[in-house]
This record gives sequence, C-alpha cells and structure tokens, in this order.
Amino acid sequence: MAKLDSVASELVMSAMSHDEYHLVVDQMMDQQQTRDHGLQKPDPVVFDASVLQYQPSIPEQFIWPDHEKPAASLHHNIDAAEESIAPVINIGGFLSGDPAASMEASRLVDEACKRHGFFMVVNHGIDEKLILDAHRCLDGFFGLPLCEKRRAQRKLGEHCGYASSFTGRFSTKLPWKETFSFRFSPPNSCKSSSLNHHHHHHHQQKQQLVVEDYFIHTMGEDFRQSGRVYQEYCEAMSKLSLGIMELLAVSLGVDGGHFREFFEDNESIMRLNYYPPCQQPDQTLGTGPHCDPTSLTILHQDQVGGLQVLVDDHWHTISPNFSAFVVNIGDTFMALSNGIYKSCLHRAVVNSNTARKSMAFFLCPKEDKVVRPPSELVASTAMSHHPPRVYPDFTWPMLLEFTQKHYRADMNTLQVFTNWLGDQQHKTPAAADGEATVVH
Repeated sequence: MAKLDSVASELVMSAMSHDEYHLVVDQMMDQQQTRDHGLQKPDPVVFDASVLQYQPSIPEQFIWPDHEKPAASLHHNIDAAEESIAPVINIGGFLSGDPAASMEASRLVDEACKRHGFFMVVNHGIDEKLILDAHRCLDGFFGLPLCEKRRAQRKLGEHCGYASSFTGRFSTKLPWKETFSFRFSPPNSCKSSSLNHHHHHHHQQKQQLVVEDYFIHTMGEDFRQSGRVYQEYCEAMSKLSLGIMELLAVSLGVDGGHFREFFEDNESIMRLNYYPPCQQPDQTLGTGPHCDPTSLTILHQDQVGGLQVLVDDHWHTISPNFSAFVVNIGDTFMALSNGIYKSCLHRAVVNSNTARKSMAFFLCPKEDKVVRPPSELVASTAMSHHPPRVYPDFTWPMLLEFTQKHYRADMNTLQVFTNWLGDQQHKTPAAADGEATVVH
C-alpha cells in the first residue's frame, strides 16, 4: 500500500499574466518529472480560468487517459438523444397531498432509482426569481479576478471554500473547473429546553444567518447580498430535499416521515460550479466519473449542457431544463435504502465556446446520525434472497473521510468501504490508528 499524500486545495498568491502562465506550465512539467522519480511532493497546480480558457493546448495534468476522454467510444458509447434516462416528474401534486399524483410520482421515482438513481423534478415550489438571483450571484463571484476569489480560498483539510488548484494524491486527471463550497444547517437543527430559551433564541438567530455570515467573513461586506441570496436558496433546497425524502420513503414502502425526520437537522454542503471554455474539450473533463458519497444531490443547471450519466454501459446526456432540478441518489442514501436504490456514475463534459455553470446542494445527515436502513427494507431484501443487511452501520463523517483519504468515489465505493470497515474491526487499536493507506 502506498502512503497517502494529503488532499489539498491551495491557490496561487497572485493572478497570472500570460508570461507567468507559461512559466507555471514549464514548472509543472519539471515537477511532474521530479515526482516520477519520487524526489518531492507535488506543488500546487494552478487553474486560472481567465488564462486557460484561451490556451490552444491545455497543461498535461488536465489531459485524461484515452479510455476516459469524453469522445472515446472504446468502452462506453455516448447517447445524447435518450433524454428519458432521467424522467421529468411533477411533484406538485405530491407536495400538496394529492393521492393520485402522489402514486404516479412515487411510481416514476421508484423505477428511476432502482435503475440508476437519477430523475428531474418540476413544480417543485422554488421561486424562479430566487433561482435567477442565485445564478446571478454565481456569475458575479466567478467573474472576479483570481486574486479576489482567493479571499475565500479553501484551506488545507477543509471541504469548503474556493478551489481552483489541486495537489497531492489527485494531482493528475485534474477537472476543468472552479468551485465554491459552503456549509448549511437548517435553523430548526438547534434544539433546547425552555429553561435555556433566551440562549437558544440567540443561537438560532445567529445560525439562521450561517451562509450570509460566511460570505461576509470570507469575501467582505460587499458580498452580504450574495450571502442573503444563498442563505435563502439553501433553506429552500433543504425544504425541497425533505419533501423528496418523503417521496423516496413512500416509493420504498416505508413510513413517509422516516427519512424526513432523519434529515431534518441535516448538515449539508452547497457547491457552485464554473466550467470555463476549453480549447481541447475532447481531452479533459469538467468533473470525472464519480458517484456522490452524500445522501441526495439537487442540481440546477444553466442552459449549457454537460451532465452525463452512465447507464447500461452508455453515457447519457441530461439536457438542461431551467424549470427543473436534477436529483440523484448518493451512496449514503443507497445504504439507507439497503441497496434498493442506486447511486450511479456521472460526469461533466466541457466545450470550447461557452462556460457552463451549475449549483449543487448535497444533503448530508447530521454527523452523529447512524446510517442504518429501516427494518421494513431489511426484511424485504431478506425475502428476495439477498443478505438482510447489505451494508454495515456507519456515520456520514466515516464515509467522507474514507473517500478523502483512502478511495476515490466510484461505483464500488460502498462495497470497498464495507470491506475496509471489516478490516478495521480486525485490526488492533494501534494498527487502526496508524498511517493512512490508499485502497486500490
């Protein structure tokens, strides 16, 4: 087992001119040769969209292996025509309690989630103006010079902040994108007794502004309005995700409130994605093939396509629909469903003409919640001649740490994670606390 290099996301200390860009590329090539001989750890790889989007040849760190390049048909065909791969489901009737509409929505969700875990929702109740405002704020942030975006720089070991460079274990096959991530917890996740009402009220008021406060703290007072927009957007996403959790429960045949209650005090992540134009779009990927280790992802795309899902050995494009949200099952919910609903490989491709933008809300359970399927689903899998429990108990932080330190998220993550947990139980405490290893 190879020792694990720390996953890091560090930014360059100043924006680059064109001459500086070529210097950095030359340095990266020298560093790659040095790394090949095991002489030093890799230095940060710079991603400055204002420069790279015009370069006729992209740095080698962004060039993917031939069999993974988006135009490759060596192993996987690309089917852009079949849009029915992610059914468009009207959830308005379900959210309002209409029995017939609820039955149809649950049927469509069940079919999609048993096959691949992707579907789209319309009539979701999210204000269109809020969506437009969120996209406008996204444009404003990613349109800043690199040196200004650096104010929100992601720190070592953190999952939130601005990221435009990569180093360490994943310093090859780099994604052609910038991201800005921040945490969210709904206000009602703070609970207290009446004896502590004043402290609870003060803490809840502060917690209600967690996203706005983050923007002000990292980017300054000028970004208060952006913080307010994303505070409201995250609250809307959390509310929508709980409604979808109720729909998933009904589709699985368990109590409608089971998953809603499990996620009411969620500790989730909001991520803004910016995929600039690339002059060699057939050589790289905006996001490589992966499964989301989280529970549920609610994605809003702009009008530029790029999201693809691997189903039946074909890459299927999910075309943009501004009035819809794309929803997909993550590994954590796959475990909560006892393997009945699937987490599926997906990726993002880029193009040479137009930047693509998207906003992803990753629903995650509170860190102390034990991921365990309801008893009804354990019984149903046992009757279908599958093991009663497909995956062991775990918490979300355990799985997150595993994907960060041991194994890059893919279609085998949960099974490898299960095996790894079993191995850890057989180790002595000293061995279990030893050096991290990369699982291949």
